[in-house]
Amino acid sequence: MTVPQEGVGVPDALQRLWTPHRMAYIRGENKPEGDEPAGCPFCAIVNLPDEQALILARGQLVYAVLNLYPYNAGHLMVVPYRHVADYTDLNAAETVELGEYTQTAMRVVRSVSAPHGFNIGMNQGAIAGAGIAAHLHQHVVPRWGGDANFMPVIGQTRTIPQLLGETWDLLSKAWPR
Repeated sequence: MTVPQEGVGVPDALQRLWTPHRMAYIRGENKPEGDEPAGCPFCAIVNLPDEQALILARGQLVYAVLNLYPYNAGHLMVVPYRHVADYTDLNAAETVELGEYTQTAMRVVRSVSAPHGFNIGMNQGAIAGAGIAAHLHQHVVPRWGGDANFMPVIGQTRTIPQLLGETWDLLSKAWPR
């Protein structure tokens, strides 16, 4: 429903999609102050129940968790338990399990939502775009043809068709135990 509003500006006939929940991300809420594990959300959530933390699966050295600020439905991350910032600082066993969990994440997401492709990667350092640079995390982002429409390109807004709780339920049930 369009609600007309009087005020400053020239009417442009555009409708507005308000996403106030994005303000938490913009303001940097839950973002660690320094590089220490004490303020790190990736270190803190492992002590919460899986559903509350949005943790899909726990391995020996890494875990899979939904992204609180997803680019698409099913956007998850594979995170080592050890508080380490750089990929080159992972030991051999962590590197292997991170890779195995990434493969499993792709299989699980494919089984429940049939994406057309994936973006997989990690941003190393704040200058490279890492939101939490002090704790390495690998993104697994499902992609569908046409998912990058005018909304993020022009409107700087993402539309996510599924709530995080629903996504967690689907993916956690499909994750092999």
